[in-house]
Amino acid sequence: MAEHDLTARMAGHLDCHLVLPLLEFLQERHLYPEEEILEAKIRLLRGTNMVDYAMDIHKSRYGTDDVPEDMVKRRAEVVSRLTSLGEAIDNIHQNQQIGPDQIETLYQYAKFQFDCGNYSFAAQYLHQYRALCTNIERSLSALWGKLAAEILMQNWDVALDELNRLKEIIDSKNFSSPLNQLQNRIWLMHWSIFIFYNHENGRNGIIDLFFQERYLNAIQTNAPHLLRYLATAVVVNKRRRNMLKELIKVIQQEQHSYKDPITEFLECLFVNYDFDGAQQKLIECEEVILNDPFLGKRIEEGNSITVPLRDEFLENARLFIFETYCRIHRSIDIGMLSQKLNMRYDEGELWIMNLVRNSKLDAKIDSVSGTLIMTTNHVNIHEQFIESLKNLNMRTSMLAKNIVEPAQATQQATR
Repeated sequence: MAEHDLTARMAGHLDCHLVLPLLEFLQERHLYPEEEILEAKIRLLRGTNMVDYAMDIHKSRYGTDDVPEDMVKRRAEVVSRLTSLGEAIDNIHQNQQIGPDQIETLYQYAKFQFDCGNYSFAAQYLHQYRALCTNIERSLSALWGKLAAEILMQNWDVALDELNRLKEIIDSKNFSSPLNQLQNRIWLMHWSIFIFYNHENGRNGIIDLFFQERYLNAIQTNAPHLLRYLATAVVVNKRRRNMLKELIKVIQQEQHSYKDPITEFLECLFVNYDFDGAQQKLIECEEVILNDPFLGKRIEEGNSITVPLRDEFLENARLFIFETYCRIHRSIDIGMLSQKLNMRYDEGELWIMNLVRNSKLDAKIDSVSGTLIMTTNHVNIHEQFIESLKNLNMRTSMLAKNIVEPAQATQQATR
């Protein structure tokens, strides 16, 4: 399933340190030959100060304890520079005098620590630097670095706070040029996926951010592959089903520039009503999720390993198939429906029985004929009206957010 791997597309919008966890995941999944992953790591590490790590990768790649002379020389340079910057920082602490030169040293030390992979130190000093810095561009650069450090340390609550700070700055009216603003929004969305697929409220967060008009336009302009992560969040989030119609519209608009089994599953089901196609795409969706660094997170439970998002996605996708099929059929063969849900007959019968029992579905099971009988259900005009109000309320909230946040950011900047 390497054909659906988005790592190459994602990497162009990420700091090289953020790409390393993605390569680690691909290596664990054996999605590419081992030597290709190791070579990619070595190339990536050339842009950092993580020389010891690069040496270890080189030894593993070529099966030797020897390393190239340029790596040895580079390591000596890094150690020397780190020592020099550390002494300068010690002097700042001792003299307790802060001027432009000392502030610049603080920035250089924080950046160097980050490049060495010392993310905790980097986050600490970048925070101090931003409190002292008066240069807007440098302060923005430090905030990006702080966000990356928090992501790499998996401090998801802090990372979300930094993400929101960055968003306020990027969305402000006085932020650089429109083109630069577009590029920063695209970067922000790529970096946000680390947070949204790990934070407890992330599935709501990604929907709130990506469906904002300016960010949705950015996706359609230059990053349609991000639709995979938006679509997955909508599928597994029962409370945000009201966004499904808008999502399907965007998927249709972008089908010529991007598609994968997840977007195609939704199109088969909700546009073409192709249940056989949806069934096939659901099988492919499982493989896509298992091999995606953001979606395929594994959790060890005793002696077993689970992929929670895979299980959630399949459960909700089957529910989509079931609900859609039931809307257009009155009598449904349970065996045939189980097949479309990629389940054995006994599994499908039990799943459908539990669904009918626990939901408000107006249906009954005829065990003798093995069919599900749907009762005619007249549309309730009041429920339709309430649902339309919910959608209107969501759009109003997003519109208000788009207006208020830039205004607040501008006010803070003028202060």
